[in-house]
Amino acid sequence: MFSKDNIASNDKIAIVTDSACDLEPDIIEQYGIQVLPLHIIYNDREYRDRVDITPQEVYDRLEEEVPKTSLPSPTEIYELFNRLHEEKFTHVLAIHLSSGLSGTYQTVSKVAEEYKDMVIEVIDSKTLSMGLGFSVLEAAKELQRSLNFEEVKRRAKETIEHMKAYYVVCTLEYLKKGGRIGYVAGTVGELLHIKPIISINSEGKYFTVAKVRGREQSLRKLASILKEHVCDTLSNVAIVHGGAEQEARNLEKIAKEHKNVKEVLFGQISPALGVHTGPGLVGLLVYPVIGCH
Repeated sequence: MFSKDNIASNDKIAIVTDSACDLEPDIIEQYGIQVLPLHIIYNDREYRDRVDITPQEVYDRLEEEVPKTSLPSPTEIYELFNRLHEEKFTHVLAIHLSSGLSGTYQTVSKVAEEYKDMVIEVIDSKTLSMGLGFSVLEAAKELQRSLNFEEVKRRAKETIEHMKAYYVVCTLEYLKKGGRIGYVAGTVGELLHIKPIISINSEGKYFTVAKVRGREQSLRKLASILKEHVCDTLSNVAIVHGGAEQEARNLEKIAKEHKNVKEVLFGQISPALGVHTGPGLVGLLVYPVIGCH
């Protein structure tokens, strides 16, 4: 049996996450990241998130049917861990979307307990989308640098600790339907066009950090939050959207033009996340560059 302290130079380390990380396929391929897909379930068919269905296909069908979502099945998790074992991986770092929003972390943790001859560490990112993606990416970069499991874990946890996430949505209808409303419920007067700026708390659940009137003001507030975060701190930033590319591109432009922004990633959220936010989401993920090489 492996000891978690038994970190040798011949260790072979894998990084695992789920499709809610929203990392682009070229990044996943470049760093050899293993991705467990979430599932999107319609009345007549089930799809694997980002494998069998695109975000736009989900948005195009929302008016006729709002699908359900589910976490990767235990069978899929077993299959992945068995393959990693056969490929002689000795250590696995699995980083997953918030346990406050999904059962993925708990399920992966339970399966991991059965593997006694691989060291498997499962981390709850307490966030999602590129908040999760950035922690996975930083871990992958650290793995290339150091090949040291403890350093890779440390880097992932450090990124999670300093990550800030902010979102605006067109309507709370989809968060309510999916049971993901968290602490945002009851704070919004939709008839008055009051829009919440949504963040994620230490439990990994949504809450309201600010309220503004109207879509335009909500996007301005997001830009203001971005500027506040990078005012005097070198930071990495991700801008994500759910069927709102042009509005997200405007925020990306602000990020790219700021002298304290080191890296900007841009992308569309995964179909499984889009089910719960509906079209019109714009998100900002930002964290300070701490000890980056």
